Amino acid sequence: MNKIIGVTDLQRGFRKTFKEVAEEHIPYILTRGSRPQAALIPYDLYLKYVQADEEGILRRFDDFQARMKTINGRFSIAEAEKDVASARRLVRSRRSR
Repeated sequence: MNKIIGVTDLQRGFRKTFKEVAEEHIPYILTRGSRPQAALIPYDLYLKYVQADEEGILRRFDDFQARMKTINGRFSIAEAEKDVASARRLVRSRRSR
């Protein structure tokens, strides 16, 4: 169960709050002006979050690569080289303006 604490109250009772987070695994939502601004969570939960985020990024990148391979698979190397040369000419012509 998350607890909510204002920044000023956190400053006043930091040791108690830190103990609850670190030892009792109670996450806190930190507020400023009644608006959520940050979270204070146990370190093991932070590590799980980071790992899940990295895995999600890698999975999305792999999915993107597979889609691009499918989309680009119908074009030959010669066609791709022709498109690159055309794009270079276009960019160079815009620079000279």
